[in-house]
Amino acid sequence: MTEQPPRQQEVLAFVERFAAEMVEAGMPRMPARVFSALLASEDGALTSAELGERLRISPAAVSGAVRYLAQVGLLARERDPGSRRERYRLHEDQWFETFTRRDAVLVRWENALNSGIAAIGADTAAGRRLAQSAEFFAFLQKELHSMMERWQEHKAAR
Repeated sequence: MTEQPPRQQEVLAFVERFAAEMVEAGMPRMPARVFSALLASEDGALTSAELGERLRISPAAVSGAVRYLAQVGLLARERDPGSRRERYRLHEDQWFETFTRRDAVLVRWENALNSGIAAIGADTAAGRRLAQSAEFFAFLQKELHSMMERWQEHKAAR
């Protein structure tokens, strides 16, 4: 094993630390590591070979991780002109994109809860519990929209 320069070791330590936080929040381990490596890369894009080398993982592990990350909308695939080699890139405003997509999930959950209220009955303990949950998701949607607008204003002002 070749010795890595100190800066590279610090970056790898960050990648593993942030990936561990994402795993703790529910993301699978390998996609968390790949996402963290992309986040820490200079231009937010790496090839499969670069990811494998940086993380010391197999091409199959990279493939499974990028497939997961693409499915959940955390990265995009691109090709260099004239090349068959794919690069995996984070979205430009990654966190804004991620949280904006959460709004659709909140709408679906609220709708599902409302159908549960209709099925169970609003005047039952379960119906009231579902109604409180639906109200919570409606509140989150409203606040999320407001927060995203404030973020865009904040970003434009800096």
